Amino acid sequence: MLDFDQRGKVFITCKDRFASYLEKEVRELGFVPESVSRTGIELKASLEECMDLNLHLRTASQVLFEIKSFYLQNADDIYRKIKAIEWEEFLDVDGYFSVNSVVDNESINNPMFVNVRVKDAIVDRFRDKTGRRPDSGSDFQGLVFQLYWKGTQASMYINTSGETIAKHGYRKIPGKAPMLEALASATIFATEWNTRVPFVNPMCGAGTLAIEAALLATKRYPGLFRDNYSFQYILGYQEEAFKAKKKKLENKIMEVPEVKIIASDISLQAIAFAKENAIVAGVDHMIDFQVCDFEETVIPEKPRGVVIFNPEYGQRLGESLELEETYKRMGDYMKQKCAGYRGYIFTGNMELAKKVGLKANRRIEFWNGTIDCRLLKYELYEGKKET
Repeated sequence: MLDFDQRGKVFITCKDRFASYLEKEVRELGFVPESVSRTGIELKASLEECMDLNLHLRTASQVLFEIKSFYLQNADDIYRKIKAIEWEEFLDVDGYFSVNSVVDNESINNPMFVNVRVKDAIVDRFRDKTGRRPDSGSDFQGLVFQLYWKGTQASMYINTSGETIAKHGYRKIPGKAPMLEALASATIFATEWNTRVPFVNPMCGAGTLAIEAALLATKRYPGLFRDNYSFQYILGYQEEAFKAKKKKLENKIMEVPEVKIIASDISLQAIAFAKENAIVAGVDHMIDFQVCDFEETVIPEKPRGVVIFNPEYGQRLGESLELEETYKRMGDYMKQKCAGYRGYIFTGNMELAKKVGLKANRRIEFWNGTIDCRLLKYELYEGKKET
């Protein structure tokens, strides 16, 4: 049985280009990163602290607690090395587990082979020790083990998250081409919105950006919306500790009625979906939903805040031609009606972005799935720039 207070090596994964935003979150929670890479952060933490990380982080994907690191030369060594690990310290014989692996080794051309060998080794160790075996499968239910293997160096982790925490759990109706919740959070961090000035999201779709802004402003953390994590299946886990942490999350919520968050869309259905998602997230009372063309979005004159668009990218030629006018209108809207605001457009089509007609003074890199995207920042000066 593991000591949940014993610190060890933890690797928090994230999507490529999220690491700087994840690092900010981690530091605000009181942790000091030992290293930061493009897709994650390494630090020291206990399993107890991993629970907190899972409940709080907005831009992370998984929180991995290292069991063992070891030399692993080729496929023939997998079974022996894995079977030698004391799996009975982590997993109940009547429990359920799954295995995932990330492998870069010349002896492996099929990662599924690695998963099967790891599962076989774990199961056979239990059979040898107890005459019984735990159940296993390919889903991320129960206790999840993760193998990272690059060259001849391998590390075995408990994936304390299980299913990715990049999905925050409140979005029951995704809508058309939704932005992943963690991406929405990272995008908001990139705007440097201070959570006390207006946040305006025309063309809001399923409302993810506006909802994440409301969650951030009120200190509502993703753990409020989820009750099932892999760490709950580790030997030594105490349900009372988890319930206490959930209660602390609820106590952190602070209402800020003065904050103006506006989400508009021309589609009545999109707004209906966005409202439903906002209700689940507990922030529907904070968002002014407007059904209108984006040019008719009514925004506060003062104080000035952030206006952000996440338009379609037009992946096919015909779509791009149709969207050229839309991008031009976005530029006109920001120039004519958003003076004094900071304007942003999140897009995966830089040719269309040229139609905005405004000069972006920052181009912040993101990936949306496999699409290379930019968050374009526009300073929307009142009068002439010099004044």
